[in-house]
Amino acid sequence: MCAGCSVNQDLKFDFTMAFQPIVNLGTQQIFAYEALVRGINNESAYQILAQVNEKNRYRFDQLCRRKAIELAAQLNLQTYLSINFLPNAVYRPELCIQSTLLAAQRLGFSTNQIIFEVTEGEKIDDRVHLKNILQEYQRLGFQTAIDDFGAGYAGLNLLAEFQPNLIKIDMQLIRDVQRNHVKQAIVQAIVHICRQLDLEVVAEGVETIQELNALKQMGITLFQGYYFAKPAFENLPTINRWRTNSGN
Repeated sequence: MCAGCSVNQDLKFDFTMAFQPIVNLGTQQIFAYEALVRGINNESAYQILAQVNEKNRYRFDQLCRRKAIELAAQLNLQTYLSINFLPNAVYRPELCIQSTLLAAQRLGFSTNQIIFEVTEGEKIDDRVHLKNILQEYQRLGFQTAIDDFGAGYAGLNLLAEFQPNLIKIDMQLIRDVQRNHVKQAIVQAIVHICRQLDLEVVAEGVETIQELNALKQMGITLFQGYYFAKPAFENLPTINRWRTNSGN
């Protein structure tokens, strides 16, 4: 563990997780569940993240990982588990990952089931450091993903330096994509690039059948959003629907 870092120090607030599925329409199966931060009374992620600061960022990030794995193990999750992490909370990736490895080992949860997502919207001053983190995670057998792709600071520059296993297209590009030719062109370009690089693409924030059908026509098979299921508090939600034909 990094000098001066301690997972056992208490935060001044508590939190837990909700889970939302990422579905594979090609196989009609759940591909993964993303662990999403919630308050212990189901307060929003925004309310919890607003309490994270420079002093407690490391402890919060480490506890997020541990809580996600603990709940996933309790729920007997058999798919991938996707965990968001804060790159600015990782000082030395080979040391900061140790508590995650120990938690997974203690609970019998395979590290091969874990995806680490980094949000493109978070400002990263040192992209070399982020690249080193993601490469270390892949070396250890974790899957990696860039979340909210197309929304933030890094964009294609980050992708040019590091190729994750998955790209999650930002929901603002997904919203009403069937009616917006500019969004369609951007999403199609992202899908084309990812095919060339052999990366999986997830469309997140899908809410309507119209959005879903348009995205399917672009060749996307992995989806996340309210159309399929809202996040379930400390539980795995039931899928609302699998069909993709209009009117279903």
